[in-house]
Amino acid sequence: MSCFPFFMELEGKSILIAGGGRVALGKIERLLPYGPRLTVAAPEIAQEIAVLPGLRLLRRHFRPEDLEGADFAIAATSNRKTDSQIAALCREKGIPVNAADNPEACTFLFPALVKRGSLTIGISTGGASPTAAVWLKEQIAALLPDRLEEILDFLYDLRPGIKALLPEEKARARAFSGLFHRCLDAGRPLTVSETEAYLGLLAEEREDIWK
Repeated sequence: MSCFPFFMELEGKSILIAGGGRVALGKIERLLPYGPRLTVAAPEIAQEIAVLPGLRLLRRHFRPEDLEGADFAIAATSNRKTDSQIAALCREKGIPVNAADNPEACTFLFPALVKRGSLTIGISTGGASPTAAVWLKEQIAALLPDRLEEILDFLYDLRPGIKALLPEEKARARAFSGLFHRCLDAGRPLTVSETEAYLGLLAEEREDIWK
């Protein structure tokens, strides 16, 4: 099964997790950095989950009404039959669902994630080999340059000013490319003077073109 990597903002989204054990904990830990509202329904909830801030805990078995208002659902009860039943109910209601260790019951898969601030890289083998996905995650993470998170934040903050300075799309693309590669060469975000010097050079070249 080949899956398209569809990125979606989860901030404030309501996600139901049926299950309170080790598998559920892994899903929760991957979701939390993205800011969703998580509800956990399980008769037994691991202490590692219970101590996490901001979770809504339902210390009982999953009920169909728990899906009311849910944007996504995760079936991680450690019982394959129960997870399949929850997944089938979600499909009936049009709620995207992930059923742990049961790709055939899923309407979306959890990728292996590399996260550095605003950067997220998702790796999926279509359910063929989670071990391979984790290995690839580690290889990719090792290739990322130091201070990449700071560099991306720096470039994001520059976007409004560069859009105002360079209204043409091609000129903006060249500016962002140049700034990014200069940051990589320096191993850090550029200083104010370095940024101004580079943007000043681009502005001069732009004026020369239109003379």
